[in-house]
Amino acid sequence: MRKTADRIRHAVSFEIIGILLATPLAAFAFHLPGEDSAVIVVAGATIAMVWNYIYNLGFDHAMVRLRGGTEKSTPIRVLHALLFELGLLLIMLPAIAWYLQISLWDALAMDIALALFYMGYAFVFNWAYDRVFPLPEWDIGKRG
Repeated sequence: MRKTADRIRHAVSFEIIGILLATPLAAFAFHLPGEDSAVIVVAGATIAMVWNYIYNLGFDHAMVRLRGGTEKSTPIRVLHALLFELGLLLIMLPAIAWYLQISLWDALAMDIALALFYMGYAFVFNWAYDRVFPLPEWDIGKRG
């Protein structure tokens, strides 16, 4: 299982790269002023960083209890990304509606679009992270 310092490196690097990618994409896709896009993305990243740590710690403990280890197959990675984004969506929805002074329905559409972006990004990032920083318990020759 990953140590605290590794989890912090993971969360911080995930959010920094995500902010750099998502801020201009959100401004363009939602026709937002750059500063509003930056506020939404940075606030979301900050909330997501805390959620990321809590969620991944809980997910890994569940993996150890249910499967005896933390190595994730492709279907488990998909489930991992989906559950993470669903939790984050529920946290972020009221914040987006409040900040942009839009309806919950409009905020939901925006939040879903951001969640879809981040789901794909999370899948690719986590797969790459696991290859750059593998755990000793994993047999490198078996991972796909």
